[in-house]
This record gives sequence, C-alpha cells and structure tokens, in this order.
Amino acid sequence: MTAKLAVDAVRNAVARRGEIAGCILHADRGSQFRSRAMARELRRHDMVGSMGRVGAAGDNPAMESFWSLVQTNVLNQQRWTTRQELRLAIVVWIERKYHRQRAQDTLGGLTPIEFEAKLAEPLTLAA
Repeated sequence: MTAKLAVDAVRNAVARRGEIAGCILHADRGSQFRSRAMARELRRHDMVGSMGRVGAAGDNPAMESFWSLVQTNVLNQQRWTTRQELRLAIVVWIERKYHRQRAQDTLGGLTPIEFEAKLAEPLTLAA
C-alpha cells in the first residue's frame, strides 16, 4: 500500500463526513501511515494519529475480524469483473450492513451508527 492510497482514504472520509477535527486515526506501523504525506494530511484536518507499539498485537484482532467479515460477506459471494465493481460492493456492504445493521459487542450491542449518535447526544446534567 502506498502513502497516496492511505492519504486518499483520509480525504475520502473527510469529504463524506465533513468536520472531523479531533478524530483519531488508529493504524498499524506501516510506512504509508508514518509518511510525511500522511502526517501533513492529519495536521491539515486537525486529526490525531495513533499507532500501537512494535510487537504489540492488541489492536490487530478487531481489524482481522472486520476483514474476515468482508471476505465472507462480499469477496466470497461472487466473482467480480472489475475492481470498481468490487469496491462498490464493499462500500455498500459497509454502509448498509456493517454500520447500520450489525450490532457489535464492543459497542454495547449497538451498531456503529447508533453508537455514534449516542456519543453526539447533548449531555444533560442532573440539577
């Protein structure tokens, strides 16, 4: 993977989500995430970069689980004629199924969309 691909992914996320200042991008220690281009892009959007320690595999299981789900639910479902067709299928699956329908134990049984909405609710203080 190149730094350009990773930077383009951040730009795509910013374009889709809008204001993301303070958002944390957690990644492995790949050179594309440690590149100057990525550091510039994170600063440009006031994001925070986060990486695990070398040899610490604690953050890998969640991503391994996610990619296993992509493999099972998208990649293995049919033969894809073009990369664009596969890309669209992955995006549709993530947006329609993974974010909106699949409850996740680590989010207290909520979907990512429900969890994010709950975080965005204004805090009410007891009087």
